[in-house]
Amino acid sequence: MPNKTIYVADDDMALFQRAQELVGGNLSGAVTTALRRFIELEEGRLEGYDEVVLRVGHNGVRQVRFSGALLGEIRDMNDERFEHVQVYRSRKGKFVMHAQYSNWDEYPQSNSNWLKDLTNWRRMLGVGDQDWGDFIYEVVDSLGELKGKIPDKLYDRVAQIADRPPVEELDI
Repeated sequence: MPNKTIYVADDDMALFQRAQELVGGNLSGAVTTALRRFIELEEGRLEGYDEVVLRVGHNGVRQVRFSGALLGEIRDMNDERFEHVQVYRSRKGKFVMHAQYSNWDEYPQSNSNWLKDLTNWRRMLGVGDQDWGDFIYEVVDSLGELKGKIPDKLYDRVAQIADRPPVEELDI
């Protein structure tokens, strides 16, 4: 097996030593793993994909991560609940539906202090990231599998761009 010498700046030695400790002494394995991850993310970024982290579960207590591109999203607020549905294309060509459903009757109130809740207008109006409700995701092989699982308006929007590359290069 060929050897490669990597010269490390004195300021970075602590970083390399810590990596070596974490992998049980095999620094080569740590460097290889880090380079694989870096190349995967960077090639994806060049192809128009980003690292996506989604909250899942009740109140979004868990997270999932993948490389993908947002194809479309829709927000809806009615008397019963707030809904936010997104569709991504993964780097491997799958489709990811992520939805948040927050029922108003489950709205977290701070000790029934209605005045304090009224001052939290950002949360009540759905501005910014909501931190309550049910967060779900589903991964499917084809866009057709999402028909009926997402709002028709969003499905139509996504279907119009799903067969296009994430980034269209213009030679202008």
